[in-house]
Amino acid sequence: MTDTDVVTYEVRGTTAVVTMNRPEYRNAQNSQMTYALDAAFGRAVEDDAVSVIVLAGAGKHFSAGHDIGTPGRDVDVHYDNAAVMWWDHVGREGGDLRYAREMEVYLGMCRRWRDLPKPVIAMVQGACIAGGLMLAFVCDLIVASDDAFFGDPVVRMGIPGVEYFAHPWVIGPRAAKEILFTGDRFSAQRAYEWGMVNRVVPRDTLEQETFAVAARIAEMPRFGLALTKRAVNNCEDAMGMRTGMESVFGLHHFAHAHNAEVGTDSLGGMDARSMKQVPDGS
Repeated sequence: MTDTDVVTYEVRGTTAVVTMNRPEYRNAQNSQMTYALDAAFGRAVEDDAVSVIVLAGAGKHFSAGHDIGTPGRDVDVHYDNAAVMWWDHVGREGGDLRYAREMEVYLGMCRRWRDLPKPVIAMVQGACIAGGLMLAFVCDLIVASDDAFFGDPVVRMGIPGVEYFAHPWVIGPRAAKEILFTGDRFSAQRAYEWGMVNRVVPRDTLEQETFAVAARIAEMPRFGLALTKRAVNNCEDAMGMRTGMESVFGLHHFAHAHNAEVGTDSLGGMDARSMKQVPDGS
């Protein structure tokens, strides 16, 4: 499988469309997809014809999260280390392997994408779970269909949330505790009420509504948009997001180590099938 298979790229007017393309696996994110996303985002940033980026998922679902069980899972495959947050994980053991891989492929890439100088809109339908939630979090705006649902059920693994831990800043501390403590998924309407989602639209008009927002944003001066995005992100970091996320990443890996110490694996014995069974608490 090539990068163009797992992620597609096209330009529509002033908007670049980056689409996750593993619909048969609900767009589960293996490393190949992650690095392909990084390359596509870089391509959009360098294209002077592009003012706005839309992140989409092919098929019925945006993304069911990190790949923890498909035939295309590629934990031990080497890819060029674009973000250079840590040394390559391939050939490492134990906590060194887990920490290096997640620092690069999960936390490092998401931080990189959150700071892209062009506005990014997540166009979300169906499932947006765990690693999919991380991708939505890094986008500047989220337009969701009325059948979209979100969740971060990894506390069921004994782990305090996904690696890019933006929850308290994106949805507020009490909502963050609710979704993490219960593991329940929540609806697009609930996400809108919490201020996480910008717009909830009918499924059949999702693409039309998203590209209308992108076109409206594209009318603004590009450099002004880049500076405005940097201004808001800087304020978010001043409210503690980056340092808080760093501390939670340490707790996340302490939980992995604990699971490996007392059980059979770092995921607390959970697999793709068991993690798919997320209650609906919307």
